[in-house]
Amino acid sequence: MLAFAPLSALAHTGEDIARAIAADDAAALGAALAHGGDANAVFDYGETALARAVETQDPALVDLLLKAGARPTRADALGLTPLLLACERGNGAIVAALLAAGAPADQTNSDGVTPLAMCARFADGDAVRALLARGAVPDSVDARGQTPLMWAASAGRQDAAASLLAAGANVNRATSGGFTPLFFALASGKAEAASALIAAGADVTHRGPEKASALQIALYWKNWAAAEELVRLGGGDVSELDREGRRPLHVAAAAGQGTLVAALLERGAEVDALSGPSRITWVTEANFGLPPPPVQPTTALMAAAKAGQADVMWQLVRAGADEHFVDGAGVNLVLAAAQGRSAAALGLAIELAGDANAADKTRTTALHMLAGGPYFPELPAMLRVLAAHGARADLPDAKGKTALQVLTDGLAPVQAAFHDVFPDKAPASLALSH
Repeated sequence: MLAFAPLSALAHTGEDIARAIAADDAAALGAALAHGGDANAVFDYGETALARAVETQDPALVDLLLKAGARPTRADALGLTPLLLACERGNGAIVAALLAAGAPADQTNSDGVTPLAMCARFADGDAVRALLARGAVPDSVDARGQTPLMWAASAGRQDAAASLLAAGANVNRATSGGFTPLFFALASGKAEAASALIAAGADVTHRGPEKASALQIALYWKNWAAAEELVRLGGGDVSELDREGRRPLHVAAAAGQGTLVAALLERGAEVDALSGPSRITWVTEANFGLPPPPVQPTTALMAAAKAGQADVMWQLVRAGADEHFVDGAGVNLVLAAAQGRSAAALGLAIELAGDANAADKTRTTALHMLAGGPYFPELPAMLRVLAAHGARADLPDAKGKTALQVLTDGLAPVQAAFHDVFPDKAPASLALSH
């Protein structure tokens, strides 16, 4: 006659196992298993005791459960197996233990993601090599068309990528959207990962989403060192416009990347080439049919000034940039620099363009801009630069408002900064309250 443990006893041993794992207590787990605890206990959402032990990242707990007969093949309600979870958590020793216990190297989750892909992104090179040795397919494709090499590249994991390449992974395979492993590496921000793929034969001339070049992808993700390497290797047209209408020189100048600016100029980028129209559909345009105001074509020097990049401004001027350029809205270098939140950039712009009272087509001056804008740390210094170069606060804009009148509706910290620099020009009420 078979004897069955009471349901209360089974529940008790299951609770003991859960408590032991939660406490990361190998002795308590061993005792619970020795007293009839089920190594294949299942908790909420189909999570197994083995999976919960993997979460602790303690190989001792995993070993105890495996020796007690825990099955490494059982997935939870989301299709996540203990091996997939171990790869995601990155512990190579646990990955090896699960493989040794018979965990299938190719058992995917509901999205078709393999343990190899998961380990390639999150675990060390040893885990990747262990999976490959067990027959994991290096070019397996998940539901999004991504291979393990793409997963490794997206995290900038060179060791994993090298092992996959050595096993025959295709360095130039592309997703349906046009992303290759190189593009994933560029998006990771790790230039050395991109360099390794390029050295392995990655196609630097490949075009991705919206026909974007490798150079444009690197610039979009601010992977400056990789962008410089691509410029030198011909990984994109140095004069091409991106989806925002910017050329590579505009992007590099606005970011203050002088070395990249130099590389672009050396490759033939025109120092005064203009930006173009944006191809982005904005939310207001999509929802209400109202596009944003058109962005005026501008130069890299103006982009640098607007971003407050004084060093790059001077670098571009030395390379022949036109310091007297005025865009279609009447904005010149001084007015561009007034938006850059840098006193050094504003001072240089005035020295180059020559007029602190320059106004655009709406007769807005730099003082108008600063008087009606937010407070920021460089504001007092910028006001002092303008004052030193004879900026006037009494010039009316197209609406008849002077900078002083704009100031009366401005923020209190801006008013106080203005009063400190122009005490004799502040409104009487402001002078009294200050």
